[in-house]
Amino acid sequence: MAADRAHLPLPGSARRSGVAAGRAEARIRSYAGVEVVAVGQLRVEHFAGSVPWRRWRSYHGQPHLSGSYWAATVGAHVVYESRLELARLLLADFDPQVRSMWAQPCLLTGVADGVERRHVPDFLFASSEGAVTVVNVKPAQRLQDPKVAAALAWPGEVFRAHGWGYEIWSGGDPVMVENVRFLAGYRRRGVVDEALLERVWSRVVDGDAIGVLERRAAGDSPGWTVRPAVLALLWRHRLVTDLQRPLSAASIVWRRS
Repeated sequence: MAADRAHLPLPGSARRSGVAAGRAEARIRSYAGVEVVAVGQLRVEHFAGSVPWRRWRSYHGQPHLSGSYWAATVGAHVVYESRLELARLLLADFDPQVRSMWAQPCLLTGVADGVERRHVPDFLFASSEGAVTVVNVKPAQRLQDPKVAAALAWPGEVFRAHGWGYEIWSGGDPVMVENVRFLAGYRRRGVVDEALLERVWSRVVDGDAIGVLERRAAGDSPGWTVRPAVLALLWRHRLVTDLQRPLSAASIVWRRS
């Protein structure tokens, strides 16, 4: 989902698949047009080749931070429209259970209590086991508004009835988020030499502090010369540590069991 692709014009025509189920439909945008799928027929496969529902844009003076993040999980850019969305995206990219992700995956339409409703979720995450979670990101203070809370409750009812997970995310543990943000600098293959990474891995002793591991793995060289390999191993979950504490040379690491 490269951000530059989201600027390309898309045909306005729609094609329908499936039979209406309940009162909700998902409109999924791709370069071929817009496919309309009854939520009762919706599968993760419908999102293959899709692009974000809204056009990604950035302009001088805009009140929020938007951009695109290169996700190691999918090997492509995923768009976000706020720093809070970026934080949730970072956590999903770090989550080994997540195998697929889409931003603004569809336009959900339907009728509830006699009212016509429209909603674009922020993210859709899928696991290799087939579990799907739709995520909306909203600051906690905004959820105090009854209209906002009601608008976010309806898609939850729809997706849960379909057997998918639904999450309203207002932020996570700030230490965890910042640790993952830091480790994300080592998410790309090729940033750290694989031979160095394997050499450091062979020197790991469970219960080591990071500083101790670095000194052992570096030998006669300064410990910082192998630090990128340690951090890449943490990003890949080959090493684990308590990320709810600030990451430092004193952090204790273990091989992932």
